[in-house]
Amino acid sequence: MPPTIHHGIKALMDEADKEVETLSAAEAIKAAKDDNVVIVDIRDPREIERDGRIPGAFACTRGMLEFWIDPASPYAKPIFQSDKKFIFHCAGGLRSVLAAKTAQDMGLKPVAHIAGGFAAWRDAGGPTEKVEPKKKD
Repeated sequence: MPPTIHHGIKALMDEADKEVETLSAAEAIKAAKDDNVVIVDIRDPREIERDGRIPGAFACTRGMLEFWIDPASPYAKPIFQSDKKFIFHCAGGLRSVLAAKTAQDMGLKPVAHIAGGFAAWRDAGGPTEKVEPKKKD
């Protein structure tokens, strides 16, 4: 018999959606022009290589997010200690709402996420760039 999930993905996402600012792709494209905004790409490197990225976005895989945000972590990234607004995105907007809520719960503020993710950004005419796969030695 499978375990009973008491707080499933739908509940987690509904909760996150209520607590985190959601930007449309058009709003995010405009916001990205501000020097006080950091676009955080939480997709897997393979997705970024396959689909491209938002120029200037900071890549942080979802699996390392908490470790890179916490200044007490040995993996802390200085960018997350800067006084900026962090706008998270994934491929379609599902992972990024959860990532943004986690970041906000950890004390990172202000945060937001892009509704529809990278696909919505691209479809709204936001700038993108190809990423060359890393060479294997």
